[in-house]
Amino acid sequence: MSKTIKIKTLLFLSLFTVVLIGCNNKSNSEKSTVKTETKALKKILFVVTSHSEKGDTGEKTGYYLGEVSHPWDVLHTAGYEIDFVSPQGGKAPLDAFDMTDAINKKFWDNNMYRNKIENTKKPNEVNPDDYVAIHYAGGHGAMWDFADNSEIADIAKQIYENNGVVSAVCHGPAGLVNIKLSNGSYLVDGKKVNAFTNEEEVKVKLENVVPFLLEDQLIAHGAIFEKSAPFTKHVVTDQRLVTGQNPQSAHSVGQATLNELLRLNKSAE
Repeated sequence: MSKTIKIKTLLFLSLFTVVLIGCNNKSNSEKSTVKTETKALKKILFVVTSHSEKGDTGEKTGYYLGEVSHPWDVLHTAGYEIDFVSPQGGKAPLDAFDMTDAINKKFWDNNMYRNKIENTKKPNEVNPDDYVAIHYAGGHGAMWDFADNSEIADIAKQIYENNGVVSAVCHGPAGLVNIKLSNGSYLVDGKKVNAFTNEEEVKVKLENVVPFLLEDQLIAHGAIFEKSAPFTKHVVTDQRLVTGQNPQSAHSVGQATLNELLRLNKSAE
Protein backbone atom coordinates (compact mmCIF):
# COMPACT_ATOMS: atom_id res chain seq x y z
CA MET A 1 0.00 0.00 0.00
CA SER A 2 1.40 3.38 -1.02
CA LYS A 3 2.03 6.19 1.43
CA THR A 4 -0.75 8.29 -0.17
CA ILE A 5 -3.33 5.51 0.22
CA LYS A 6 -2.31 4.99 3.86
CA ILE A 7 -2.77 8.69 4.60
CA LYS A 8 -6.22 8.72 2.93
CA THR A 9 -7.24 5.61 4.86
CA LEU A 10 -6.16 7.16 8.17
CA LEU A 11 -8.03 10.38 7.37
CA PHE A 12 -11.18 8.40 6.54
CA LEU A 13 -11.00 6.39 9.77
CA SER A 14 -10.45 9.57 11.80
CA LEU A 15 -13.43 11.26 10.16
CA PHE A 16 -15.61 8.18 10.73
CA THR A 17 -14.65 8.09 14.41
CA VAL A 18 -15.53 11.78 14.88
CA VAL A 19 -18.91 11.30 13.20
CA LEU A 20 -19.64 8.19 15.29
CA ILE A 21 -18.78 9.94 18.55
CA GLY A 22 -20.94 12.90 17.53
CA CYS A 23 -23.90 10.64 16.79
CA ASN A 24 -23.52 8.86 20.13
CA ASN A 25 -23.30 12.15 21.99
CA LYS A 26 -26.44 13.39 20.22
CA SER A 27 -28.26 10.15 21.02
CA ASN A 28 -27.26 10.36 24.67
CA SER A 29 -28.29 14.02 24.76
CA GLU A 30 -31.70 13.16 23.28
CA LYS A 31 -32.13 10.35 25.81
CA SER A 32 -31.23 12.74 28.60
CA THR A 33 -33.75 15.30 27.29
CA VAL A 34 -36.50 12.68 27.10
CA LYS A 35 -35.68 11.51 30.61
CA THR A 36 -35.78 15.08 31.93
CA GLU A 37 -39.10 15.77 30.19
CA THR A 38 -40.55 12.55 31.63
CA LYS A 39 -39.43 13.50 35.13
CA ALA A 40 -41.00 16.94 34.64
CA LEU A 41 -44.45 15.34 34.39
CA LYS A 42 -45.50 15.75 38.01
CA LYS A 43 -48.45 14.10 39.67
CA ILE A 44 -52.17 14.89 39.75
CA LEU A 45 -54.28 14.61 42.88
CA PHE A 46 -57.81 13.16 42.68
CA VAL A 47 -60.26 13.94 45.49
CA VAL A 48 -62.97 11.40 46.34
CA THR A 49 -65.66 11.46 49.01
CA SER A 50 -65.62 9.58 52.32
CA HIS A 51 -69.40 9.93 52.72
CA SER A 52 -71.50 6.83 52.01
CA GLU A 53 -75.20 7.71 52.59
CA LYS A 54 -77.71 10.02 50.92
CA GLY A 55 -78.96 11.91 53.94
CA ASP A 56 -81.62 9.99 55.87
CA THR A 57 -82.86 8.01 52.86
CA GLY A 58 -80.98 4.84 53.74
CA GLU A 59 -79.59 4.80 50.19
CA LYS A 60 -75.88 4.23 49.75
CA THR A 61 -73.62 6.54 47.77
CA GLY A 62 -69.96 7.44 47.46
CA TYR A 63 -67.70 8.52 44.60
CA TYR A 64 -69.03 7.89 41.09
CA LEU A 65 -66.62 5.42 39.51
CA GLY A 66 -66.84 6.81 35.96
CA GLU A 67 -65.96 10.28 37.20
CA VAL A 68 -62.69 8.85 38.47
CA SER A 69 -61.92 6.30 35.76
CA HIS A 70 -62.54 8.42 32.65
CA PRO A 71 -60.38 11.43 33.66
CA TRP A 72 -57.81 8.96 35.05
CA ASP A 73 -57.66 7.15 31.70
CA VAL A 74 -56.95 10.37 29.79
CA LEU A 75 -54.33 11.67 32.23
CA HIS A 76 -52.68 8.35 33.08
CA THR A 77 -52.35 7.54 29.37
CA ALA A 78 -50.66 10.93 28.90
CA GLY A 79 -48.01 9.91 31.43
CA TYR A 80 -49.20 11.51 34.66
CA GLU A 81 -49.22 9.61 37.94
CA ILE A 82 -52.45 9.93 39.94
CA ASP A 83 -52.76 9.97 43.74
CA PHE A 84 -56.00 9.92 45.74
CA VAL A 85 -57.07 11.85 48.81
CA SER A 86 -60.36 11.82 50.71
CA PRO A 87 -61.58 13.80 53.73
CA GLN A 88 -61.08 10.83 56.07
CA GLY A 89 -58.45 8.87 54.16
CA GLY A 90 -58.52 5.11 53.75
CA LYS A 91 -61.05 3.18 51.67
CA ALA A 92 -63.42 5.44 49.75
CA PRO A 93 -67.07 4.32 49.35
CA LEU A 94 -68.00 3.49 45.76
CA ASP A 95 -71.11 4.27 43.72
CA ALA A 96 -72.09 3.22 40.18
CA PHE A 97 -69.95 0.06 40.00
CA ASP A 98 -70.54 -0.57 36.29
CA MET A 99 -68.10 -3.07 34.78
CA THR A 100 -69.85 -2.95 31.40
CA ASP A 101 -68.06 0.40 31.02
CA ALA A 102 -64.69 -0.62 29.54
CA ILE A 103 -62.86 2.32 31.13
CA ASN A 104 -64.30 1.50 34.56
CA LYS A 105 -63.08 -2.07 34.13
CA LYS A 106 -59.66 -0.91 32.94
CA PHE A 107 -59.28 1.22 36.06
CA TRP A 108 -60.64 -1.41 38.45
CA ASP A 109 -58.41 -4.13 37.00
CA ASN A 110 -55.31 -1.97 37.46
CA ASN A 111 -54.01 -3.34 40.76
CA MET A 112 -51.86 -0.32 41.58
CA TYR A 113 -54.67 2.20 41.14
CA ARG A 114 -57.31 0.04 42.75
CA ASN A 115 -55.01 -0.21 45.76
CA LYS A 116 -54.53 3.57 45.75
CA ILE A 117 -58.25 4.34 45.78
CA GLU A 118 -58.90 1.76 48.48
CA ASN A 119 -56.14 3.37 50.58
CA THR A 120 -56.61 7.08 49.93
CA LYS A 121 -54.34 9.62 51.57
CA LYS A 122 -55.51 11.80 54.42
CA PRO A 123 -55.30 15.54 53.69
CA ASN A 124 -52.40 16.00 56.14
CA GLU A 125 -50.39 13.45 54.15
CA VAL A 126 -50.49 15.54 50.97
CA ASN A 127 -47.80 17.98 49.86
CA PRO A 128 -49.43 20.38 47.35
CA ASP A 129 -46.05 21.11 45.75
CA ASP A 130 -45.99 17.55 44.39
CA TYR A 131 -48.97 18.17 42.11
CA VAL A 132 -49.64 20.13 38.93
CA ALA A 133 -53.42 19.63 39.11
CA ILE A 134 -56.21 18.56 41.42
CA HIS A 135 -59.44 16.88 40.28
CA TYR A 136 -62.63 16.61 42.34
CA ALA A 137 -64.63 13.53 41.34
CA GLY A 138 -68.38 13.55 41.92
CA GLY A 139 -70.90 11.19 43.39
CA HIS A 140 -73.61 12.40 45.73
CA GLY A 141 -71.42 11.75 48.78
CA ALA A 142 -69.37 14.80 47.82
CA MET A 143 -72.31 17.03 48.74
CA TRP A 144 -71.84 16.15 52.41
CA ASP A 145 -68.08 16.29 52.93
CA PHE A 146 -66.42 18.40 50.21
CA ALA A 147 -67.66 21.96 50.72
CA ASP A 148 -66.61 22.40 54.35
CA ASN A 149 -63.31 20.52 54.21
CA SER A 150 -60.84 23.34 54.77
CA GLU A 151 -57.77 21.08 54.56
CA ILE A 152 -58.47 19.93 51.00
CA ALA A 153 -59.61 23.44 50.04
CA ASP A 154 -56.22 24.74 51.17
CA ILE A 155 -54.43 22.05 49.13
CA ALA A 156 -56.43 23.07 46.05
CA LYS A 157 -55.69 26.75 46.69
CA GLN A 158 -51.96 26.09 46.86
CA ILE A 159 -51.97 23.97 43.69
CA TYR A 160 -53.92 26.67 41.86
CA GLU A 161 -51.67 29.48 43.09
CA ASN A 162 -48.63 27.42 42.01
CA ASN A 163 -50.02 27.86 38.46
CA GLY A 164 -51.72 24.45 38.56
CA VAL A 165 -55.08 23.31 37.22
CA VAL A 166 -58.23 22.68 39.29
CA SER A 167 -60.92 20.46 37.78
CA ALA A 168 -64.20 18.99 38.99
CA VAL A 169 -67.15 17.10 37.53
CA CYS A 170 -70.83 16.62 38.42
CA HIS A 171 -71.08 16.94 42.25
CA GLY A 172 -67.30 17.34 42.50
CA PRO A 173 -67.63 21.15 42.26
CA ALA A 174 -69.03 20.99 45.81
CA GLY A 175 -65.34 21.06 46.70
CA LEU A 176 -64.93 24.38 44.89
CA VAL A 177 -67.66 26.46 46.52
CA ASN A 178 -65.67 27.56 49.59
CA ILE A 179 -62.12 27.68 48.21
CA LYS A 180 -60.70 31.15 48.87
CA LEU A 181 -57.53 32.44 47.25
CA SER A 182 -54.83 34.41 49.07
CA ASN A 183 -56.44 37.70 47.98
CA GLY A 184 -59.62 36.71 49.86
CA SER A 185 -61.77 36.08 46.79
CA TYR A 186 -63.54 32.81 46.06
CA LEU A 187 -61.84 30.66 43.43
CA VAL A 188 -65.06 30.54 41.38
CA ASP A 189 -65.76 34.27 41.60
CA GLY A 190 -66.01 35.76 38.10
CA LYS A 191 -65.20 32.46 36.37
CA LYS A 192 -67.36 30.39 34.04
CA VAL A 193 -68.30 27.23 35.89
CA ASN A 194 -70.74 24.36 35.61
CA ALA A 195 -71.76 21.40 37.75
CA PHE A 196 -74.75 19.14 38.42
CA THR A 197 -77.66 21.49 37.84
CA ASN A 198 -80.78 22.20 39.86
CA GLU A 199 -82.84 20.58 37.10
CA GLU A 200 -80.74 17.43 37.24
CA GLU A 201 -81.09 17.25 41.02
CA VAL A 202 -84.87 17.49 40.65
CA LYS A 203 -84.86 14.75 38.02
CA VAL A 204 -83.08 12.34 40.38
CA LYS A 205 -85.49 13.41 43.16
CA LEU A 206 -82.80 14.46 45.60
CA GLU A 207 -83.30 18.23 45.63
CA ASN A 208 -84.71 18.02 49.17
CA VAL A 209 -82.13 15.48 50.35
CA VAL A 210 -78.83 17.14 49.50
CA PRO A 211 -77.67 19.76 52.05
CA PHE A 212 -77.65 22.49 49.37
CA LEU A 213 -78.18 22.94 45.65
CA LEU A 214 -74.79 23.08 43.99
CA GLU A 215 -75.79 25.43 41.18
CA ASP A 216 -77.24 27.95 43.64
CA GLN A 217 -74.20 27.88 45.94
CA LEU A 218 -71.71 28.37 43.12
CA ILE A 219 -73.69 31.35 41.83
CA ALA A 220 -73.87 32.77 45.37
CA HIS A 221 -70.07 32.80 45.48
CA GLY A 222 -69.72 34.65 42.19
CA ALA A 223 -69.56 31.89 39.59
CA ILE A 224 -70.84 32.56 36.08
CA PHE A 225 -72.86 29.35 35.85
CA GLU A 226 -73.24 27.67 32.47
CA LYS A 227 -75.36 24.62 31.74
CA SER A 228 -76.89 22.47 29.06
CA ALA A 229 -80.02 20.32 29.06
CA PRO A 230 -80.09 17.70 31.85
CA PHE A 231 -77.59 14.87 31.38
CA THR A 232 -76.04 16.48 28.32
CA LYS A 233 -72.25 16.73 28.14
CA HIS A 234 -71.04 20.22 29.04
CA VAL A 235 -67.49 21.25 29.97
CA VAL A 236 -66.10 24.74 30.48
CA THR A 237 -62.53 25.95 31.03
CA ASP A 238 -61.78 29.36 32.49
CA GLN A 239 -58.47 30.55 33.97
CA ARG A 240 -57.12 27.07 34.80
CA LEU A 241 -60.47 25.98 36.24
CA VAL A 242 -62.14 23.06 34.42
CA THR A 243 -65.66 21.95 35.31
CA GLY A 244 -68.11 19.41 33.90
CA GLN A 245 -71.85 19.16 34.41
CA ASN A 246 -72.56 15.44 34.90
CA PRO A 247 -71.17 11.90 34.48
CA GLN A 248 -71.52 12.26 30.71
CA SER A 249 -68.88 15.02 30.91
CA ALA A 250 -66.21 13.04 32.78
CA HIS A 251 -64.01 12.06 29.82
CA SER A 252 -64.13 15.57 28.39
CA VAL A 253 -63.13 17.05 31.77
CA GLY A 254 -60.06 14.81 31.71
CA GLN A 255 -59.23 15.92 28.18
CA ALA A 256 -59.76 19.60 28.99
CA THR A 257 -57.51 19.25 32.05
CA LEU A 258 -54.81 17.65 29.91
CA ASN A 259 -55.14 20.44 27.34
CA GLU A 260 -54.61 23.03 30.07
CA LEU A 261 -51.54 21.21 31.37
CA LEU A 262 -50.09 20.98 27.86
CA ARG A 263 -50.75 24.67 27.34
CA LEU A 264 -49.01 25.55 30.61
CA ASN A 265 -46.04 23.31 29.77
CA LYS A 266 -45.69 24.95 26.37
CA SER A 267 -45.83 28.47 27.78
CA ALA A 268 -43.15 27.54 30.33
CA GLU A 269 -40.69 26.44 27.61
